[in-house]
Amino acid sequence: MPQQVFKRPRTLSDKPTHFCPGCTHGTAHRLVAEAIDHFGVQEKTIGVACVGCAVFMYDYFNVDVIEAPHGRAPAVATGVKRARPDRIVFTYQGDGDLAAIGTSEIIHTANRGENITVVFVNNTVYGMTGGQMAPTTMLGQQTTTTPYGRDFRTDGYPIRMAEMLATLEGVAYSARVSLHNAKAVLNAKKAIRKAFEMQVNEMGFSLVEVLSACHTNWRVSPLEGQKKVEEEMIPYFPLGVFKERTGKDFL
Repeated sequence: MPQQVFKRPRTLSDKPTHFCPGCTHGTAHRLVAEAIDHFGVQEKTIGVACVGCAVFMYDYFNVDVIEAPHGRAPAVATGVKRARPDRIVFTYQGDGDLAAIGTSEIIHTANRGENITVVFVNNTVYGMTGGQMAPTTMLGQQTTTTPYGRDFRTDGYPIRMAEMLATLEGVAYSARVSLHNAKAVLNAKKAIRKAFEMQVNEMGFSLVEVLSACHTNWRVSPLEGQKKVEEEMIPYFPLGVFKERTGKDFL
């Protein structure tokens, strides 16, 4: 007799998404919802969304969601958490949001050790606004604002947020994962769960950077996009845990 091996998380809404076919934002949403379900905190979880592809997350999560100005989700999440410290608060942000206009907010939120969780989806472009160069755009990568490819002499280098934030004292957990194949998704699930566990245990700021393809703006098929993540993104943005606080070193 057939057995059900998977079911939709309670925290994830049962509705179609607006994401492009093949986009892994939906997979990332599922992993976040599974983590919330795992800890049984759905009723006291508050999400904060910014401008970008993540902006409609209030349609996809069965939790309270606040929409913040572009890049300001960490600041809004800080206010929510300080006003309601009993709540589980997370942000869901893209690279054009977190690593560009929101650089100040994420750095100082992390440095203060705010007890929130950040899910940071890095697809190396501004996905919603036309595929412009982002701070994470790869060297040589063509975008609408770098038609001949990103040049370090004029555009600088792709910024590695997970490593940079890991150097700050207030950070309890910083990791980078990918969603390019089944094994990577399982590893991402563990990392996102660990990030929420840090908040549940009041250990401080936690962040998971999720490498993702943007097939539409990269102008490739979904399969080609996952291959580019593996062969081009991961060598520059290595996967792994860059910081994990334990009870012994918690201040």
